[in-house]
Amino acid sequence: MEKIIELAREIGRQLQQSETYIRYNMAKQAADDDGELQQLISEFNMIRVNISSETSKSEEERDPEQIRSLNEDMRKVYAKIMTNESMINYNDAKDELDIILQRVNAIIQKSSEGEDPDTADYAASCSGSCSTCGGCG
Repeated sequence: MEKIIELAREIGRQLQQSETYIRYNMAKQAADDDGELQQLISEFNMIRVNISSETSKSEEERDPEQIRSLNEDMRKVYAKIMTNESMINYNDAKDELDIILQRVNAIIQKSSEGEDPDTADYAASCSGSCSTCGGCG
């Protein structure tokens, strides 16, 4: 059992030395340091709070036009967030890291189910939506 845990720790060390992990951390830091992006995220969160506040009112007090307007504002801010270069770089780097983690987890899981560790791997399934996938490139 201890050997398995030590091997997992070694995987962790190797992961932290990989170019993918380093790129992810650099992209995350750049996104955190991007003032424009952070302002957009704050604006998005404030709009979301306002929507929640408006929708939690009783039906008589609720203003459907205000909710519609806030939803439109939120969509616009979200679009700006998702087209921000720092956010794009962060999402790309995170997708790459997630694929590695999915593969490692799949190999371990399949091996625990009796599959050959030398051939076990992650098999991405396509949902048809490229926006949530980092699979086929």
